Amino acid sequence: MSASRQIVCPHCAGINRVPADRPAEAALCGRCRAPLFSGKPVDADSAMLDKQVRQGDVPVLVDVWAPWCGPCRMMAPAFEAAAAELEPAVRLVKLNTDAEPEMAARLGIRGIPTMILFSGGREVARVSGAMAASQIAAWARGRLEAVA
Repeated sequence: MSASRQIVCPHCAGINRVPADRPAEAALCGRCRAPLFSGKPVDADSAMLDKQVRQGDVPVLVDVWAPWCGPCRMMAPAFEAAAAELEPAVRLVKLNTDAEPEMAARLGIRGIPTMILFSGGREVARVSGAMAASQIAAWARGRLEAVA
């Protein structure tokens, strides 16, 4: 029996087992039939973020932001470009602090934009401040290599 990875659908939050020897970027959700990866960040509420972090096998990079934050809006295209570069090795998620203040408090957010990297269900790194797409990708890869 070949190894598989659990990948949480960004649309319906269904949990999918994808064989490790099959390309995840081509996989469809078994429940809703949507692609598991689109090369774009996922807008998540608290429940979706929890499910992605705790039940998925893919590392999760969260951009904690707010609509009124100028640096957050400046970084949004870079975060989207980083998603196209990092997926399917990393799931990129956007968490709006205005819509999810309890989750922002639970994460200990003091300033935005803040990126938090989760792997294996736990936080492995965080950084605050706007970054370019290449910086985001290099930062995430470097932190994942350090914990591997």
